[in-house]
Amino acid sequence: MEYKPTILSGGESRSDDQIMAAHVRKSARHAKDTALPSPEGGEPLVIMELLQRLRVKDVMRDHDIISVVRTDTMHFAQNLMKRNHISGVPVLEGKRLFGIVSINDIIMALEGGWIGEQCQKHMATNLVVLEEDMPLAFALKYFENYIFGRFPVLNKERELVGIVSQRDVTRVLMRELTNELARLEGHSPTVSQQGEEKSEGALPYYSMRQFVVVRNDLANAGKAANEIKKMLGEAGVDKKVIRRVAVAAYELEINVCIHSVGGTITFILDSQHATVVANDRGPGIKDVEWALRDGTSTANDWIRSMGFGAGMGLSNSKRVADSFDIKSSVPTGTTVVCGFDLAKGK
Repeated sequence: MEYKPTILSGGESRSDDQIMAAHVRKSARHAKDTALPSPEGGEPLVIMELLQRLRVKDVMRDHDIISVVRTDTMHFAQNLMKRNHISGVPVLEGKRLFGIVSINDIIMALEGGWIGEQCQKHMATNLVVLEEDMPLAFALKYFENYIFGRFPVLNKERELVGIVSQRDVTRVLMRELTNELARLEGHSPTVSQQGEEKSEGALPYYSMRQFVVVRNDLANAGKAANEIKKMLGEAGVDKKVIRRVAVAAYELEINVCIHSVGGTITFILDSQHATVVANDRGPGIKDVEWALRDGTSTANDWIRSMGFGAGMGLSNSKRVADSFDIKSSVPTGTTVVCGFDLAKGK
């Protein structure tokens, strides 16, 4: 079943969502005040990391989905929405999503005199949907681009598995951000404590690890970045530095996965520096300056439907790194090197 985006007129009151979003913005401002590292001109890296790590399935409501079937009347849907204080219901049979009846559809039915007719005659069938494995950052773009207060969430089998609203997103972000701030402020050791807890020479003199990245292997995308993050944690590297390295490693790994025919991510760690090298086997970049701009991407529709290819990979990597170098040749391939000074996190 093909879903094509459409914008339904009308919508729900968002006062509660705006209140919760204000709390998230307040926490984000507090994160900046707490000296969490930020890319120049961007959000704190803790927020970037959350948006990359969290998936739609982590914030959606996957139980007690209130729905109607195609043969239910619009009047039945109206009463269902009224009793549950919601502004729309999905039209389901089994787990297959056939459409959505919104509050605006109910208003039109009342005005047009067809409130007693079946939902299948008046439901919206061209739907904007999210997939459960999409990064949360992708869902936020949907809320920015459309006027809807919530979206249906499908799994790989195109079955409805949940509903995600602005309130769901802001609630989870606020909780995760609050937990992270609590760890940094209330539970993280002070500089002197860190010096006592870490044994001298905890960082390895030199270590290197290489990861193979397969073209379009989205199921394993991000695994190299996770392993690099673990290595840094075990080596006792400062958490703020770990966050920056993890962001760069993740962005570069995704770029190799979706924009090239495949390649490698190489991680090098010594007592003073961490280096992430992304090397692919083509097709190369014709215009490097263009590729470094925010939002520029050559990703196809399938990649974008999976929540990738937003065109921020190279620019984000450059922002978080202490040094950045890129060399590309068509059709040979591209090499990107991000360097990090471990002393800057102390």
